[in-house]
Amino acid sequence: MTTPLLTGIHHVAIIASDYERSRHFYHQLLGLPILAETLREARQSWKLDLALPDGSQLELFSFPAPPARPSRPEACGLRHLAFRVTDLDGVITHLQRHGISVEEIRVDELTGRRFTFFADPDGLPLELYEADN
Repeated sequence: MTTPLLTGIHHVAIIASDYERSRHFYHQLLGLPILAETLREARQSWKLDLALPDGSQLELFSFPAPPARPSRPEACGLRHLAFRVTDLDGVITHLQRHGISVEEIRVDELTGRRFTFFADPDGLPLELYEADN
């Protein structure tokens, strides 16, 4: 038996156009706990480390005047970030209660699992994928 080269995702990094707005979105609205928050003065940048229950992390960065990331039409490269949830309907209700627009629920034709998409404050596509824990 060989040891796998990769053992999981450690973190996903996101650059925000409005740090405080995105901090509120990921920490308060989505409920991700803060592990650390650091002002990187030399780069005029904040770095916020947020925890996910599986041990992986989101890193939220601010930079002065970052360029917009094209989301449509879809292009090569990272397409979206998907979060595993156990109660898709409950999460959708929570998001909508906070004014977040959520697409209609679809069913993955390969797995039979339900999923949907919404966006963060900068339009980054985020997926909710219903799966058992």
